[in-house]
Amino acid sequence: MSEFSGKHVLVTGASSGIGWHAAKKFADAGARVLAHYHLNAEGAAKLGVPTVQADMSATIDPVREAVAKDLDGRVDILVNNAGSLIERRRIIEMDEALWDRVFNLNLKSAFQCCRAFMPGMVERGHGVVINVSSIAGRNGGGPGATAYAAAKGGMITFTKGLAKEVAASGVRVNAVAPGVILTPFHEQFSTPAMMEAFVKNIPLGRAGTSEEVADVILFLASSRAAYLVGETIEVNGGMLLD
Repeated sequence: MSEFSGKHVLVTGASSGIGWHAAKKFADAGARVLAHYHLNAEGAAKLGVPTVQADMSATIDPVREAVAKDLDGRVDILVNNAGSLIERRRIIEMDEALWDRVFNLNLKSAFQCCRAFMPGMVERGHGVVINVSSIAGRNGGGPGATAYAAAKGGMITFTKGLAKEVAASGVRVNAVAPGVILTPFHEQFSTPAMMEAFVKNIPLGRAGTSEEVADVILFLASSRAAYLVGETIEVNGGMLLD
């Protein structure tokens, strides 16, 4: 992983789970990392890298400012991981404000970060964007997760379209779609009974780990994935087999 030495990496949603482990692995591999968080300052601080606080459902302005200060205005690898279910609610019970908040956090924030930091990649003729989708974007999600699933499905399509736009400029865009992963996400939104039911549908017989997803993210950022463009890599233990 020495190829990441000197690379400037921005990871959003990096205070725990997949984002935290991706940021840590990039830093350990020699990259210069900026970690974004929303509420969990303590978790982000444990990374030992510069951090920036922002509610990505509202604005990315603090992230822009931090990139200018901590990454000298340059992002070589962008990991759009910020996202959350926010709360489980069926569509017939969902108001427009919650719908917008779910989409702003899970999809619009990725668009805003790409719009802010990809022009520099295109100008330099190289760069990598990795979007974090979800198995929910493939199967419609669990109970009360339709809005989240729709946003994550949009992330998959966004990845494909964006990849077509910038591939000829030397910028690669791909995504990962985690399945049931042991993260604070499920601690907050899934009961033990729900987790047991989820795991019963996983051929490997267990939930995944954040480290396993982070390894795929680093692979996609590396030269070993040089011919992968517009792909969404499923990391779900066989739970969804197309």
